[in-house]
Amino acid sequence: MAVRSWLLAGAIVSSLAACGERTPAEAPPRPVLVAHPAASDAGQAAFAGEVRAREESPLSFRVGGMLVRRAVDVGARVERGALLAELDPGDLALEAGAAQARLAAAEAELVRARADRARYAALAEDQLVSRSTRDAQEAAYQAAAGQVRAARAQLDVARNQSGYATLRAPAAGVIASRQAEAGQVVAAGQTVFTLAGDAGREVAIALPESRIRDFRIGQPVKVELWSAPGSHLDGTIREIAPAADAQARTYAARVALDADGAARVDLGQSARVYVRAAGAVPLSVPLPAVQRGADGAASVWVVGADARLKAVPVKLGPFAAERVPVLAGLSADDWVVVAGGHLLREGQAVAPVDRDNRPVDPSP
Repeated sequence: MAVRSWLLAGAIVSSLAACGERTPAEAPPRPVLVAHPAASDAGQAAFAGEVRAREESPLSFRVGGMLVRRAVDVGARVERGALLAELDPGDLALEAGAAQARLAAAEAELVRARADRARYAALAEDQLVSRSTRDAQEAAYQAAAGQVRAARAQLDVARNQSGYATLRAPAAGVIASRQAEAGQVVAAGQTVFTLAGDAGREVAIALPESRIRDFRIGQPVKVELWSAPGSHLDGTIREIAPAADAQARTYAARVALDADGAARVDLGQSARVYVRAAGAVPLSVPLPAVQRGADGAASVWVVGADARLKAVPVKLGPFAAERVPVLAGLSADDWVVVAGGHLLREGQAVAPVDRDNRPVDPSP
């Protein structure tokens, strides 16, 4: 009986020892919240602007007078050569008539001078008048011919000015503004309309003097219309003024939109232009994604292609309220654990999900 008791006890001990030698089963993959590094706001500036036409032409009459007719309104689309406005042509017609009369008088004087020249030339051949008298008649004839040429040129000018009484569109476009009304007396060169041409659409902005070295012509930017928040259009800085405004101390700049973006904007719309300065940090991660290792270096958990965690050392920029710029160590395609990193370990199997609780495939 005692022997059997000892044998039973030995079997139990052996069984317990065998159980202790088994390898514990690996825990199931732990769900983790992941996200790609986002574009960083560090070094990115936003400037308020207004959609303008690339070509804006102030239109004016080349002569002065009373505006008697306005043929278009603001916002009207016009084609090249379309009639826009007319001046009272009365005074211009009278001036053209006076120039015609002066030409007729000059031509009559030329006929008389030509006849005198011929007559005195014949007398000089017979030595009935002196050579100096003949030269005087020749000079009178040349002067009369010059008066005819001058009168004819004045008549051409007067006729041209009669044509200047009508204002026509120099190119196809949209009437952006009007500065005169029918019945108003306008001077030569005074703006009557502003024509926004069809050559393209741009956003006019002002760059601060303190950061002007951070921007360059051809630099890509993003344009967001105030009427369509969250929707960004591609653009480039087309020009930067060579000198700052004397009062505002800002540099006027124009941002050109591509053909697709230009078709989606209207003149006068307000916009916000996002410009990333040269050398700006492209990526950032949420603050909870950053971990501190035993050596105090910063790192983040990155989910590898095998769905296991890997601590990746990163170089960080200045911390913001919610995010921190990543200067080095990450790429835009990495899946970074953005919550609960202090509960994880190297090589741990995880089940990554996004913020909508959808599974994420970490394989490239």
